[in-house]
Amino acid sequence: MKSFSLFLLPGIFFLANCSSASQSNDPVPAHETFTIQSKGLNETRTINVWLPEEYSKHPDSLPVMYMPDGGLKEDFPHIANTFAKLVKAKTIPPFILVGIENTQRRRDLTGPTEVAKDKEIAPVVGGSASFRAFIREELFPEISKRYRTTGNKGILGESAAGLFVMETFLLEPGMFDYYIAFDPSLWWNDHYLVKVAKQQLGKLPPEQKILWFAGSGAEDIAVHTKAFADILKTENIPQLRWNYADEPEEKHNTIFRATKEKALAWALSHH
Repeated sequence: MKSFSLFLLPGIFFLANCSSASQSNDPVPAHETFTIQSKGLNETRTINVWLPEEYSKHPDSLPVMYMPDGGLKEDFPHIANTFAKLVKAKTIPPFILVGIENTQRRRDLTGPTEVAKDKEIAPVVGGSASFRAFIREELFPEISKRYRTTGNKGILGESAAGLFVMETFLLEPGMFDYYIAFDPSLWWNDHYLVKVAKQQLGKLPPEQKILWFAGSGAEDIAVHTKAFADILKTENIPQLRWNYADEPEEKHNTIFRATKEKALAWALSHH
């Protein structure tokens, strides 16, 4: 029964859509919205953009933070409000926040899987490579065209979006400079990313990368986030600045809000 319950927990979180914002009435900050007719995904994608006050006051170009689960009824409002608070307090430098609204969340945020139970979570899974290509080949150029941006980019996400963040860090580390993952679903595909972590870390580019990730008390997740942290300790990669927040007192549905400020402060104050 134990093995079934460990699967059931992550399955429920996937099916619940993992959007902590939907559980609270967060004020929606001033933002801009546009759509991209994606050729790669063959669908229209809605993009929400929050700009710090500094953007209109100064001609400087700014770094960009990208986030899946970035719809107005998803996690975009509370993360944008957090950015506004931390930028105002000068805890972090000004960033542009780009939220990508979901269409088929579990398709976009998961890599391929050989586990039959994983495949039951949604009609289509394993589309992360296509979603990543959309971000890289279609969204990046559109944001650069519309806004004054530096070359610095980050990505943040929770649960399945955290899995996507960690997968991108390991498989295409050159895409971003900052990687922030809250309770990433590293159990996916029989914890495949943990299994290949050591091999993939050996392929990191020479440029500095920043990784912050957290694990809650959820047993099915904590065992893998801790294992990933242990690998990072052993490998001791000089160009990687990383921090693992072990948060056993937090639950899967509380860790995002509980740790987001310290995550951003740690990762982005090194900007």
